[in-house]
Amino acid sequence: MAEQSTPSKAQLIETLRSTGAEIAARLRALPPETFERGRYENGWNGRQILALIASIEWTYPRLFDLARGASTPRPAGPAGATASRGMQGGINDYNERQVEKRAGASAAELITEFETNRAATIAAAENAGEALFSTPIRSAGGITGPLASVLTAIAVLHVAQHVNDIAAE
Repeated sequence: MAEQSTPSKAQLIETLRSTGAEIAARLRALPPETFERGRYENGWNGRQILALIASIEWTYPRLFDLARGASTPRPAGPAGATASRGMQGGINDYNERQVEKRAGASAAELITEFETNRAATIAAAENAGEALFSTPIRSAGGITGPLASVLTAIAVLHVAQHVNDIAAE
């Protein structure tokens, strides 16, 4: 990620807004049967991929907390402390749990959840100081770089790829 330029706060917020609206509109325009077709090797259908999109969007505001922690010394944790409970078992297990939690949700409900979570991501960006956007972080998926670049990679590009998967493009 070092070779790409880091978006400014204003650029990132505009990108999050525009892509969020485009994603929601694109998903709403798909025929309902699109969400029931299999798309991934693990057997996930379009609705399950949408459940992943909605759930991972919830995690993006936490990256601002991660960046704040990276720029602020923190006291050492207790001896033998483990990773947070949310990611126990690794990212794939976490993703499976999040999709399973949403097994009964309709595509419309998942799109609304995505929009709600995207609004929280935008609010976190709006409330962050400009300097935080250049703070180096590492996402749960292993993407590293300045906060603004990591968010662009996962909240914009990664999510767009999943939408393409749903639409079978």
